[in-house]
Amino acid sequence: MDRWDQLNALFKQTNAKITFGLNALIGKRKSDNSTLWVGEWNSKNARDFMKYTASKGYMIDSYELGNELCASGVSARLEADQYAKDIIQLKEIVKELYPDRETQPKVLGPAGFYDTEWFKTFLEVSGPHVVDGVTHHIYNLGAGVDKTLINKIQDPYFLDEIAETFKDLENVVKEFGPWAGPWVGESGGAYNSGGKDVSHTFVNGFWYLDQLGMTATFNNKVYCRQSLIGGNYGLLNTTSFIPNPDYYGALLWHRLMGNTVLATNHFGSPYLRTYTHCSKKKPGITMLIINMSNSTSIDVSVTNDENKYPHSYRMTVNGSNQREEYHLTPKDGNIQSDVVLLNGTPLQLTSSRDIPPLNPKIVDSSSPIRVAPDSIVYVTIRDFKAPACA
Repeated sequence: MDRWDQLNALFKQTNAKITFGLNALIGKRKSDNSTLWVGEWNSKNARDFMKYTASKGYMIDSYELGNELCASGVSARLEADQYAKDIIQLKEIVKELYPDRETQPKVLGPAGFYDTEWFKTFLEVSGPHVVDGVTHHIYNLGAGVDKTLINKIQDPYFLDEIAETFKDLENVVKEFGPWAGPWVGESGGAYNSGGKDVSHTFVNGFWYLDQLGMTATFNNKVYCRQSLIGGNYGLLNTTSFIPNPDYYGALLWHRLMGNTVLATNHFGSPYLRTYTHCSKKKPGITMLIINMSNSTSIDVSVTNDENKYPHSYRMTVNGSNQREEYHLTPKDGNIQSDVVLLNGTPLQLTSSRDIPPLNPKIVDSSSPIRVAPDSIVYVTIRDFKAPACA
């Protein structure tokens, strides 16, 4: 068994979904402009690679063309209409090499930073059912070396600023590419490998989990975190491979939060963030509650929203008795700790290097949810009746 076969077997065992990025500049040349590349894409290298993976029966989720070439680009850029023509060519190759629609990999692009006019042109020129995921990159925290990075992560007003990008992209895709969906194809919070003493610690979860909730609210279908391993923002420690706090926050999201997003409002502190989904593989709802305040505990009660908003779902409580709570807090109250506690117990790998059990505490639902300062809480209420979750 060669290395690729071994990797393919591992991917199947872990249910991993594999996306390959393809070089979009082969065949092109630099124009007189220092960053603009022009000319037709030479797809031979990409075709040979895809033909090999198809012949081996490898299950590829998607192919993405290029990296950070849209709008002003990063080091290099392409015009939207030319990139659209290139991705049409990629789609034709995928359809030829993977004729079975059930197993045909998706086509993704443009894999860069959002610009309204560029994305509109790209979707208009590429046309219906060419691109499956409209991928964009988000590094809204700025540079990892920024001394104010930890303050930005705890500033709800700063975190709210990126919402306009998500809203604009949702609307553009809805109007010009309704067959596709927006994807966050890469996001690490702070670029250039993140912040040395920040991005791998508990406090980073305020930005990360808040953005997971926000992007889901704006109909992003996928969120790809930069990175699993590597840089200061890796989900795993780069030398020991021990999970950093964001790994456990993401794992609880994956296990608890379903795909259906419910409208959620609160009228408390701006440092309190709340998101609600139908529960995953359970009845009822699951809430994500983030308290960014470093001094104030908050009691949260869940009530009927009376369906005041036309696009929200009506939610009603029906005789609830117990709920499941997962409280994440930093070790010793230090938000720059790389050890996270679940309901007061440090999360550490078992003696066999497995992920420890992530068990909730069971709470009487008649009491409010007590959210401590500098904490993140997932709450599952099984008998909360939301029509969208039926």
